[in-house]
Amino acid sequence: MITMQQEADDSAYLADCDVIDHHHPLVRETAAELRASSGGDAYAYAEAAFGYVRDTIPHSHDSGDPRVTWRASDVLRLRTGICFAKAHALTALLRAEAVPAALCYQKLEVVHGLVAVRLPGRAEWARQDPRGNKPGVDARFSLDGERLAFPVDREAGEMDYPVLYAAPHPRILAVLRSSADREALWARLPTEL
Repeated sequence: MITMQQEADDSAYLADCDVIDHHHPLVRETAAELRASSGGDAYAYAEAAFGYVRDTIPHSHDSGDPRVTWRASDVLRLRTGICFAKAHALTALLRAEAVPAALCYQKLEVVHGLVAVRLPGRAEWARQDPRGNKPGVDARFSLDGERLAFPVDREAGEMDYPVLYAAPHPRILAVLRSSADREALWARLPTEL
């Protein structure tokens, strides 16, 4: 997959904001614990952060949780979120440890949120899908070939969006912020960016 950065300045992919709030104490604490348990190497840390978000924060649709989260620290605190929210949490954890991370998207039946990571010594970004596994979904951390939850079906009109965003896409963020619960969110999920 050929990707392109929305921002030319690489520092944008390390930035903190109200959504990717990697300076929040809970994000910092979680990142420090993951760093310590992974041995300190950026590659091992990125994989540990991915596994943490994928495996310990249930996708709210799978678990039936009605709460809508969008801020990374809230995803970690409440331990719930849809693909976009989980991508925000992983992005914050990566940036908390100075690993460049971007948000990216697929157009499936609805838009689906992913994360791209660029590790030291690698020129290319590697897309990751922290959505969470379930029967029929087996996303894995990979730097050598994508292991996403959902491969696109081009014949059905699905596609990978090539842009790597430093901040959440405004359309996605607006829907997350304005939905009272997951049912309302589900009815308003965008079908394209």
